[in-house]
Amino acid sequence: MRLDKYLKVSRLIKRRTVANEACDAGRVLVNGKVARASYDVKEQDIIEINLGSRPLKVRVLKVSEYATKESASENYQVLEG
Repeated sequence: MRLDKYLKVSRLIKRRTVANEACDAGRVLVNGKVARASYDVKEQDIIEINLGSRPLKVRVLKVSEYATKESASENYQVLEG
């Protein structure tokens, strides 16, 4: 799944266009490297999002096409933030 879509489905970023712009601006890192919106997210990837005052660091636990509001947080584990 594309990185921008994963960020939206997992509700780490509310809208896909915002996720896409954050990737283009270099504010999203995957495994320590700046990632493009088209990056293919895999389980166990470490995603760092630098939006706002507090950076957020999460580990991808599973990649699913759809997630409800309640199950969205099961897709990742917060490491820092």
